[in-house]
Amino acid sequence: MEQKKTVTVAEPKSAPPPPPAKADQPRGFIAEWTVTIVLLLFGTTTLVQAFVIPTGSMEDTLLIGDHLLVDKLAYAPPGPASKFVLPYQNVKRGDIIVFRYPVDIRQTFVKRCMGVPGDHIKLVNKQVYLNNKKLDEPYAYHKTEYIDSYRDNFPGEPDVHISESGQEMLEHHVVNGEVVVPPDSYFAMGDNRDSSLDSRYWGFVPRDNIIGKPLIIYWSFDAPTEALSNPTIGLDHLVDLTLHFFTKTRWRRTFMLVHGVNVN
Repeated sequence: MEQKKTVTVAEPKSAPPPPPAKADQPRGFIAEWTVTIVLLLFGTTTLVQAFVIPTGSMEDTLLIGDHLLVDKLAYAPPGPASKFVLPYQNVKRGDIIVFRYPVDIRQTFVKRCMGVPGDHIKLVNKQVYLNNKKLDEPYAYHKTEYIDSYRDNFPGEPDVHISESGQEMLEHHVVNGEVVVPPDSYFAMGDNRDSSLDSRYWGFVPRDNIIGKPLIIYWSFDAPTEALSNPTIGLDHLVDLTLHFFTKTRWRRTFMLVHGVNVN
């Protein structure tokens, strides 16, 4: 803080009043930047948020190293006035959603919503059936040829460990060989169907866990899962970025929009 200094000078009594103190100028500058920073923080925490894809469960729609901006207002509950102004919407089948992992809410997952409340879902030899209708899924990828008894013929008897919430789904939400999505819940799957930890293994996504929907890929860098999963930037990753920024950046994916599809 600037200290005031007292200086005594001889002035005639008729001297004009002193000019306005210059302290007002830096104070106005600081105030402007304070408002700017507050708005920026509000925008990056309330309106949009940046995320990175660390695993291949959404390949080839989203790749490991895709950096996304996520719209956090899309699925926000509308207020009495804001519902007439802001484009709030319900989660739809085919939307790509960002949500807190139900088993550990400290983790953030990105999957495709395949079922909304009331939907009946099953898989037969890798093929998804929604409400007794076989789906045409151009976004889905199968990178193994063999059929897994649980993964590809779902629901069934698990041949791997599943979470308690996944077990609860199998015990209480299966009717006539199909999973029935309960109220305020969603069934999510990765587009890389043969390598995705999704609702088949941990159950439904609660509505309150959904953060938003991806808008755009603002940067894509070809890096390993180990580097991207680390909450801090490791030395190896920093060196990799420094040496290979231009060669490992996927320039064709820069500013690519992320769209859902209509699944019916």
